[in-house]
Amino acid sequence: MLERLNQAMEHIELHLDQAIDVGELARIAATSEYHLRRMFSALAGMPLSEYVRRRRLTLAGAEVLAGRETLLEIAVRYGYGSGEAFARAFRAMHGIGPGEARRTGAALNSQSRMSFRLTVEGSSSMRYRIVEKPEFTVAGFKARVPLVHLGPNQAIIDFVRGIDPQALERLEKLSDQQPEGIVAVCDDLDPSRAEGTELDYYQGVTTSGEVPAGMTALAVPAGTWAVFTASGPVPQAIQELWRDVYTEWFPSNPYRSRPGPEILRTRLSPDKTEAEAELWLPVERERA
Repeated sequence: MLERLNQAMEHIELHLDQAIDVGELARIAATSEYHLRRMFSALAGMPLSEYVRRRRLTLAGAEVLAGRETLLEIAVRYGYGSGEAFARAFRAMHGIGPGEARRTGAALNSQSRMSFRLTVEGSSSMRYRIVEKPEFTVAGFKARVPLVHLGPNQAIIDFVRGIDPQALERLEKLSDQQPEGIVAVCDDLDPSRAEGTELDYYQGVTTSGEVPAGMTALAVPAGTWAVFTASGPVPQAIQELWRDVYTEWFPSNPYRSRPGPEILRTRLSPDKTEAEAELWLPVERERA
């Protein structure tokens, strides 16, 4: 998987002055466009589109300083429809406009080329199982919240605190399958998984029953799920589990992510500082 991903990275480098077709990158990486975007974001720490933008502006910066072509010619080569659009993007990355950078020979920022490799330490293992699950429904209470990679998500905390405890008790009684009890469900994430993009968050249960009035229902089709378990301090252990799945497990196993909700079952210690977590991710086997 990583070898094919690095081939896709090389394709990006050869076509930075052209439109980048993410579908073609996915074919080179021998995976789906959906999984490629998620894998890249997890491995690189930024969306694929942001990496391409920064690489283009890195090359554009070098050409601005070289002074061989006009600023408009450079702007057009790297996909900007006007000098103004190029200047805004250039300033956002380099902290200075292209004209001033050329006049003063200013120091510019640089986005290095990326390549990926798997570091095998052999000191730990990831606990997981594969589950074939029939169609089911997520029932519960829903909010649109921002994605937070590190630390508490205050929007989710405030939303959950605002749910009536008696409503949660009624909700928990609807749970009739794994993962059991109240779960956190994330759906409709932005493909980039960039910090601050929004997602649908459900405080809910998985059920085959009817969803009462006043609750939101999310129908989930039958499919394959990878189930991961971890324990440790809150929220670090859970966020690190999410990271490790994409940076370690997917590159080492013949599966890729597929569209669908991500489900987290968490059981807190009495003092709420530690947690046992079970993460359910929709997956499919990679094609040979």
